[in-house]
Amino acid sequence: MNKSNWMLSLLLLPLAGTAAAQSAGACPYLDASTGLTWEHRAGPNFDFCRALKADGTEVFGVYISPQAPFKPKNANRAERVNIDGREVMWYRAEIAGTKLQAREALVDMPDGRVAHISVQAASPEALTQSLKSTQSLKFAGTRLSSN
Repeated sequence: MNKSNWMLSLLLLPLAGTAAAQSAGACPYLDASTGLTWEHRAGPNFDFCRALKADGTEVFGVYISPQAPFKPKNANRAERVNIDGREVMWYRAEIAGTKLQAREALVDMPDGRVAHISVQAASPEALTQSLKSTQSLKFAGTRLSSN
């Protein structure tokens, strides 16, 4: 391979990675400023996307399906935020046998499906940071992560 072809290959390599990431087409857009990347798993009628730090630690998960996988209870209301231009209510969740801080939210997607977002964190500070990261999500159309 001559030098100019080698240089062209290096320039096109990031584009190939982007195309591969976009081919999954299931995870919402996640702003690159979060420093997170998606891990995607598909099922027969659902998509599961995990937002991961560079070290592989999960920050939050998004389960997308035709029906909501949990029923929010008013007594568990916690924070109200804006995700993708929609007002979203976070609900406290408990994980048996742990002291993890946990929240769940539902977002109605433009295509009629529901995104269930779940966050688990070891401290209130980590929870606040994770919830902040979810506010960059975009569900409109087929927007995909650049990560």
